[in-house]
Amino acid sequence: MYVVSEREQRTTKTPAGTMFGLAAPSQGSAELSTWRVELGADAATPVHVIDREQVWMPLSGAFEVEVDGETRQAGAGQAVILPAGAVRRLKAVGGPAEALVAMAVGGKAMMPGGEDKIPLPWAE
Repeated sequence: MYVVSEREQRTTKTPAGTMFGLAAPSQGSAELSTWRVELGADAATPVHVIDREQVWMPLSGAFEVEVDGETRQAGAGQAVILPAGAVRRLKAVGGPAEALVAMAVGGKAMMPGGEDKIPLPWAE
């Protein structure tokens, strides 16, 4: 058993938001990566693709989620299942938003139509 706490060394800040790494291979998890993400008011992720399924579970605020051209909103008490390979963008609406995210180990990001796979440091 492992008990993992958020630490500065496992926190990644980007222009879109802040990711706080929790479970990951570097923290003893063999199959699942989890992290907490915070997006500021009206902040949005870039349009991107992840090669693994992700589950976003909003903890506070609301997210506008666009997947393959379809847009929905989700807030606390809901879960958004994002399929692997889908073009996606998430945006905080009505104020800041926070979510817990889960993904199978090894997920990488890509730009739509791109070939370069970018590791997610908070999930490794």
